[in-house]
Amino acid sequence: MNISAPLELQENWNRRMIMLAFPIILANLAQPVLSLVDTMVAGHLPGSWYLGGVALSGVLFNFLFWSFSFLRMATTGLVAQAWGADDAVLMRKHLLRALLVAATGGMIIVILQKPIIEIGLSLLGGSEAVYESAVAYSSARIWSAPAALGNFVLLGYLLGRQRVMVSLALQVALNVINLAATLTLVFVFDWGVAGIGAGTALAEWIAFGAGLMIVRPFSAVGPLPWRDILDGAALRQLFAVNRDIFLRSLFLLVCFGWFARSGAVEGDAILAANAVLLNLHGIMSYGLDGFAHATETLVGSVIGARRKDALYRVIKAAFIWSGLVAALFSVCYWLGGPTIVSLLTNQQDVRLAAETFLPYVIALPLISVSSYMLDGVFIGAIRTRELRNSMFVSTVVFLVAAYALQHFWGNHGLWLAMIVLMLARTLTLGLYLRRIFAAL
Repeated sequence: MNISAPLELQENWNRRMIMLAFPIILANLAQPVLSLVDTMVAGHLPGSWYLGGVALSGVLFNFLFWSFSFLRMATTGLVAQAWGADDAVLMRKHLLRALLVAATGGMIIVILQKPIIEIGLSLLGGSEAVYESAVAYSSARIWSAPAALGNFVLLGYLLGRQRVMVSLALQVALNVINLAATLTLVFVFDWGVAGIGAGTALAEWIAFGAGLMIVRPFSAVGPLPWRDILDGAALRQLFAVNRDIFLRSLFLLVCFGWFARSGAVEGDAILAANAVLLNLHGIMSYGLDGFAHATETLVGSVIGARRKDALYRVIKAAFIWSGLVAALFSVCYWLGGPTIVSLLTNQQDVRLAAETFLPYVIALPLISVSSYMLDGVFIGAIRTRELRNSMFVSTVVFLVAAYALQHFWGNHGLWLAMIVLMLARTLTLGLYLRRIFAAL
C-alpha cells in the first residue's frame, strides 16, 4: 500500500499501523543510541565518576532539550491534520513557524550556557569528581542546541507527512557519525569526556543540515510571504499548543530529574547503575514511541479528514500492536539484561547494582505501554490541555510516592515510584479519552 494513499484507501488500520510504526521504531531506537554510545564510552574510562558525570549531564540535556520536545509533538499533530486535509501550503507554514521557534530557543540556550550548566549540575548533586566530569561533557555538547531543537521539528514534520523511511535514514546517519566522532575524539585525540560531548554535538549539526536539504522548507509549494508565517492568530495557536506540551514535558522531566538526583544520594555506584538501567528503559521508551508516533500521525490524519469511525479503529490497532512489542521488550530484558549491562560498563560495583534493580526495568514495558499510546492519541488530536493536566497530576503522585518509598526502601523505592508514575499517566489520560470522540 502506498504510504501516502488517501484515507479512504487506508481501511486496514492494523497493516497501516505496522507499516508506519516499525520504521519509526527503528528511527526512534537510533535516537537513544546517542546516549547509549556516550554511556558505553564513559563506562570504559578509568573511574566510575566519568560514567556518573555523563549520567548527570544526560539528565541535564534531557531536561534542557526535551523541554522543547513540544516542537516535535506539535509539529507532528499539526502537520498530520493538514496532511489529512490535503493542504500542502498549511503543512509548510507549520514547518517554518516551528523552525523559527527552534532557532530562537537554541540560540538562547547557547548564550546562557554558563549559568545553565553550573546551576543545572549543582542542583543534580553528585561528588566533586562527578561534577567536574559533567561540566567537561556539558560545555562541549551544549553547542548543539540549535541543531538538536531543529531536528525535533524536522522529525515531527517527516512523521506528520508519514515519510518514515526518510526519518529513519537521518537517525541512522546521526548515530553512525556520533559513534565515529566520539570514538575518534576520545581514544585518538584523548579529549576524555569533553570528546564524548563534542562528538554528539557534531553529529547533531550534520544531521540537521542533511534534514534541511531533504525537506527544503524554503522551496516547496512556491514562494510563501513571511507575513503568512508570522500571522498573529496562527502563532498564538502554535504557542498555546507548544505551551501545553512544554509543560507536560517539563513535568515528566522533573520526575526523571528527581529520580536521578535521589539516586545520587545513594552513592556514585547506584547513580551510575540507575543511568545504565535508564538507558535500557530509554530504548524501550523509544520503541513504544514508534507506535505512539504512528498513532499521532494516523489520529491526526483521520481527525483532519473528520473520520470518527476510523479513529476508533486506529486506537484499537495501536493498543494491540504496542502491547505485543512491550511484551517482547520485557522478555528480551529478562533473558539478556545482565549481558546488556556488562556491555555498557566494566565497573564491577556498577554492574552488580544494576543487576539488583533490573527486574523493575523488565516490568516497566508492560506497565507503561498504555500511557505511551494515550500520549500519541492526545497529541494527534491536539488535545494538549488534557495532556498537560494529566501529567501535572501524575507528577504530584510520583513525587509523593518517590519521597515516601525511598525513605523506607532506598533505591527500590525510587523504582517503585517510577512504576506508580506510569500507572498514574494511564489512568488520568484514560479518563479524558471520551472528549476526543465527543469533539468529532
